[in-house]
Amino acid sequence: MLFQPHLKKQPTLLSYYNLAIYILATMASSDTTTPQHATVSMEVPLKTSAAPPTEYSLGHRSLKKHAVVDLLLRVLLFATAVTSIVVMVTSKQTKQILVAPGVVISRDAKFSHSPAFVYFVAALSVAALYSIITGVISVLALLKPGETSAKLKFHFVILDSLLLGIVAAATGASGGVGYVGLKGNSHSRWNKICDKYDSYCIHFGTSILLSLISSITLLLFVWLSVYVLSKKIARP
Repeated sequence: MLFQPHLKKQPTLLSYYNLAIYILATMASSDTTTPQHATVSMEVPLKTSAAPPTEYSLGHRSLKKHAVVDLLLRVLLFATAVTSIVVMVTSKQTKQILVAPGVVISRDAKFSHSPAFVYFVAALSVAALYSIITGVISVLALLKPGETSAKLKFHFVILDSLLLGIVAAATGASGGVGYVGLKGNSHSRWNKICDKYDSYCIHFGTSILLSLISSITLLLFVWLSVYVLSKKIARP
């Protein structure tokens, strides 16, 4: 028996053809498969009428509350200023003063005899007119709030501070004159008059007290406006 060596089987043409078909099919399947990380969402978000954020609603409600408080304070300023003016203007009293035995003269006491009281009436008149104008502006701002509220508060701070100085100065000057009329001044030899003109002194004393309330109201205006502006600045 002759020795026949083992011959390795050679690949045929059909085998090469099948291999080429398999490679092409594999490449086609890998090209059409989209990677997971390359997937892009083509969904377009629809516009919805969503409710405003909670922070905006709370801020709007807070501004409206401050506007209502501001309006009430301006009504209080008008009431105290007008009442103070009326009481001061009507502070007139006539007394019969004995200057010599059997000689009696009639002397009047009224606010126009004191420059401090005249300035007092002028300052409170300006405050009353100012409260009317700013009150109307506050009502309009309350009915139609908007982005101009911060600018409006800024102007209010300036004007309220200016009027606070005017009314406070008038109140202090009138209070000094009233104290001299009540107690007198022995060093300057100024005699007190409230022991004789009691009704007159009660009138201007009440008027000065009301003007003090007006001054405090104006101070509250300034504080409220500064507080509102600080809240708007602090809010992002």
